[in-house]
Amino acid sequence: MASSKVGSIGEYIREQRTRAKISLRQLADVSGISNPYLSQIERGLRKPSAEILQQIAKGLRISAEALYIQAGILEEREADTDVEAALRADLLLTERQKQVLLDIYVSFRKENEVADVLNEDDIEHHEDHIEHQPEGKEEVG
Repeated sequence: MASSKVGSIGEYIREQRTRAKISLRQLADVSGISNPYLSQIERGLRKPSAEILQQIAKGLRISAEALYIQAGILEEREADTDVEAALRADLLLTERQKQVLLDIYVSFRKENEVADVLNEDDIEHHEDHIEHQPEGKEEVG
């Protein structure tokens, strides 16, 4: 089981590198990892540490979290919205920029969820008030 996870992380890294149109040597250079070691990771012969995965993620300009999940270091979290997925996948943003945008986006969503709940409470309160008025005597205002 562990060896299949090691292989899958290597395959995942190779897939991401291919999508980014980066050679193994280029990724090794930008990640600060030796070319032979990176090759062994991709072929499933070595299990990279969290630190190495972080360096690889930086070199690929992808989320280190995605590599941690793939490697079995982190549990997968709730599925992203389309906006979150798009931000995480954007190759032109740095990890810090992605995180700032995600934090702002999540805070807006939470704020709107609270506002929706408060609005629903107001509507229910108003409907309850109307139901308790005598027939034909709806309160105005």
